[in-house]
Amino acid sequence: MDYETKVLPQVGGYGRYNRVAVFFSWFPNFAVTLNLFSDVFYTLIPDSYHCKPDPKLLPSAFLLSNFSREGYLNFSIPWVSGAGLSHCELFKYPTNVSDFSPNVPKERVSCTRGWEYADAAGLRSNYVTEWNLVCSNYWKIPLQHICFMTGWILGYVLLGALCDWLGRRRCFLLSVSLSSVLGVAVCVSNSAVVFLLLRLSQGIMLAGVFLSSYIARLELCDPPHRLMVAMVSGFFAICAELLLPGIAVLCRDWPVLQAVATLPLLLLLSYWCCASVFPESPRWLLSTTQIQLAKNSIQEFSSKNGVCLRDELYPGEALLSDIDAVYGEDCQPKYHTVLELRRTRVIWKNCLILSFTLLIGTGIQYCFTRNLHSYSANFYFSYFLRVLTGALACLFLCLTVNHFGRRGILLLSAIITGLSSLVLLALTQYLRGGLVLMLSVMGLLSSQTLAMLSVFFACEVMPTVVRGGCLGLVLAAGCVGMAASSLMELQNNGGYFLHHVIFASFAVLSVLSIMLLPESKRKPLPDSLKDGESQRRPPLFLTRADRDSLPLLCTQPRVSEYDSDNYSRLVSATRRMLSKDSLPYNIAVPAHPPLLAANPGPTEGVGTGC
Repeated sequence: MDYETKVLPQVGGYGRYNRVAVFFSWFPNFAVTLNLFSDVFYTLIPDSYHCKPDPKLLPSAFLLSNFSREGYLNFSIPWVSGAGLSHCELFKYPTNVSDFSPNVPKERVSCTRGWEYADAAGLRSNYVTEWNLVCSNYWKIPLQHICFMTGWILGYVLLGALCDWLGRRRCFLLSVSLSSVLGVAVCVSNSAVVFLLLRLSQGIMLAGVFLSSYIARLELCDPPHRLMVAMVSGFFAICAELLLPGIAVLCRDWPVLQAVATLPLLLLLSYWCCASVFPESPRWLLSTTQIQLAKNSIQEFSSKNGVCLRDELYPGEALLSDIDAVYGEDCQPKYHTVLELRRTRVIWKNCLILSFTLLIGTGIQYCFTRNLHSYSANFYFSYFLRVLTGALACLFLCLTVNHFGRRGILLLSAIITGLSSLVLLALTQYLRGGLVLMLSVMGLLSSQTLAMLSVFFACEVMPTVVRGGCLGLVLAAGCVGMAASSLMELQNNGGYFLHHVIFASFAVLSVLSIMLLPESKRKPLPDSLKDGESQRRPPLFLTRADRDSLPLLCTQPRVSEYDSDNYSRLVSATRRMLSKDSLPYNIAVPAHPPLLAANPGPTEGVGTGC
């Protein structure tokens, strides 16, 4: 049954109840973003730090009272030209030295008593300062981010498949519950290894929260409202990013920030008690032929939207009769997995192309933000500039995608991303700083647009029966791109040039692959695998309206008087009428006498005798 044309209009369309459910589906996006980007503050290395001076390494005749604080540090810690005090080394003097001049013989050793840190951005202590992850332990910082992204990848793949089996609501509630518990456990981590494992596990659950809420949100909308609903959820994420630095300043310590970031997840547990704020998708219930649950959900949506369904025989049963006629009353649920994509051609191609574009959109952002760091070393400059470009990307999509189409804007974003990256790659050393900044901002804006639209586009073209698994694969590819930046940091940016070349080449290559995608503007969401396979890409250039495209032999098919829809409704309604114990009308005895009486009277006998 075509959900978009036969079911959704009869239950109120994008009515009041749908709008309320969509409104409450925006808050999980805020909570997930708060936990995702708090990792930036946890792993931020302070601007300045150095070894704690060790009196045991100083001469026995050394008296601290003879030196100022600055002189004491200069005497104990080597000075690195252009960088200040050394981060990882101390001076070790012979014990019998009495000459404290700079020419005294000494050797350099590693830190022995820990480090002294300046306050990190917003926080007084974080993952780095808590466990001294600097110098020889620096590699644990990008490793932590890689593990966190690995958790998201596993969550998208596993919980995306689970979303197609359990449903959007059950997957959402399961993910929220476990992510809340793991978020509280992170607050009491007592070692770097425990912190890493808990963040990996929480990343799995956070991916499920984002995925299930994103899918449910779009499945409750009609085609004209899908884009705006998705972009408003993006603005909720941007609000979380804007508030996060202020929250970090107020919290000061990373366990407090983690507790505050977990609080919205705990509030989402209230969705357990009130099913109306996050209902199960009736589209998914119908697509998986869970008929009784689907009919109950449809009745709930129609009543809360204030719609009274009418039928010729029974009020409110026309749509339910059609469902029984199409699916049957004894139909068993049918679930699908992403493994069935190996027998498809169009769906698998769309999933692969959109995974590729999302991988580019997330992975190439590191190349542009690195140029921002070289322009200004201030953490807040690059942070808020990235958030600002994200807001502009959302606004740009709101204004253009419904007018020019999904495929056209995705193609434009890929072209601008590729050109900006190639120009920066080839001409950075010949350009002025302002021009480098402008190209970096333009590339960051277009890459964020490419990433946002790829996710939205994927959710629209994937069939309902495998939408969770397919969208999970696409989002997992995006997390691979995010983890690629940490791989560069793990090697001290040794492969940055190769990273930039690869993603710039991918951006150019994606321009060709995007042309193979279908257009989903103002079209219904595909529900079955057959619907997904029937999607075809539109022509590159629009054909002229005055072109004669008639075939040589044009015959009009004879119009049949048989209407299968009306006939099925009549059969279903008749079956329901005959199965009811009490008829909806009373059978009364006629008031007038019959034409022929059972016992003839005397007048009749007289008449016959004449």
